[in-house]
Amino acid sequence: MLGGAGILLGVAAAPAQAAEVSYKTECVPPSISGLPPVEGTTKVEITAPAEAKVGDEVTITWKFVQAASKNPDVIDLEKDTVKPTGTLKAGGAQTADIAMEGPRSNPAIPKNSDMKLSDMTGKLKLTAAGDVTLTPDAYNINVSKPVSTDTKCTPKETVQSAATIKVTGSGGSSGGTTGGLPTGLPTLPTELPTGSATPSPSASDTGGTGGSDTGGDSTGGDSGGQTDFTGKEVSIPYECKTPIGDKSATSPVQINAKKNGGSFDLIVQFKKSVMDSPADIPADSVKPSMEVVLGGSDKGTVHVEGPTNAKEIKSGDPIEIPDLTGTYKPGASGSSTLSPGVLTVQALGTTTTCTPSKTEVSLTLDTTEQASGASGGGSSGSGDTSSSGGLAETGSDSHGALKALGLVAGTVILLGGAVFTFLPGRRLR
Repeated sequence: MLGGAGILLGVAAAPAQAAEVSYKTECVPPSISGLPPVEGTTKVEITAPAEAKVGDEVTITWKFVQAASKNPDVIDLEKDTVKPTGTLKAGGAQTADIAMEGPRSNPAIPKNSDMKLSDMTGKLKLTAAGDVTLTPDAYNINVSKPVSTDTKCTPKETVQSAATIKVTGSGGSSGGTTGGLPTGLPTLPTELPTGSATPSPSASDTGGTGGSDTGGDSTGGDSGGQTDFTGKEVSIPYECKTPIGDKSATSPVQINAKKNGGSFDLIVQFKKSVMDSPADIPADSVKPSMEVVLGGSDKGTVHVEGPTNAKEIKSGDPIEIPDLTGTYKPGASGSSTLSPGVLTVQALGTTTTCTPSKTEVSLTLDTTEQASGASGGGSSGSGDTSSSGGLAETGSDSHGALKALGLVAGTVILLGGAVFTFLPGRRLR
């Protein structure tokens, strides 16, 4: 019996070892963040067999003792929405990049609290005798709601090995050692990538004259005379109030019209500065609208809006935003002006409202009063004029494009979606 016990002990698995290492880390959130750079220290505990033999496949565990930052004071992360993946470097007698992955399993993570990341595991098949060191490298944090977004974290200093496996060529073993322990406390600068911006094609010429022309037949119902009217492009400064602070942006806007009986079909276009999507955006999740301001002979507003995105927009694909359309039914006879007004963006269940600090006439029309027309009051405005929810934000890039942002958190993960630039109904590049 004693001899048998000795044999069993001889083939038992080598005991596991665990060691912790700390390193400076730079985490780059999705480009939609709008948040300041994040600095922090990653602390990792690596668990692996102390000894093994050539031909063994060993399982290694990566435990996050501390992620590089807290969940920002923006939004609560739901349960089971955060998934870590990463790379563990094998060195010494054998070199390899070991893919590490953790389950999408986390408790609810309140705003301004420590990130809770699941343990990652990976496997390594041992191919050479000697000491094999294990060193943490880059990792990624994915948040699945409301859209899938990634924060990429990379070491900003040489990382010490966290464990060493003593590998023998036969079945023998000679004891294991642990690798280096934590190095200093890291700080982590983050630079947010921005999308490329290029001018979009100019609005299609529909055969009309400039915005100052006042075509249209005075009866409002004849088919003769000018029917298409092209407004001039005007730069409108917007002040946008969001849950995370006030933002300013200036965007070029153009209002065009087509006569339709006694009314006018309006097309409003936000022009120039386009951007690829920095994250996956689900279908039916983005809807812009505006209140066009009437002046001159007429008074009130006209509601125009665009449809939601019909298809999912993949990260890196151009964002297509349709024209904003609506019908203007004149409430007065004379010369009436149309100017860009309040802009509303509904995105992923949130609403952001942007109000012009000043506006400018884009189009002037000769109008004839119609029954139940617009004149006399702030008419037909259906856009929400208050900011709600927690994700949307607006800002401007170096080309002055108007953007609606969604916040996500992770190691500063942005929970909201993408950068939306409102443009004519064309494929944006």
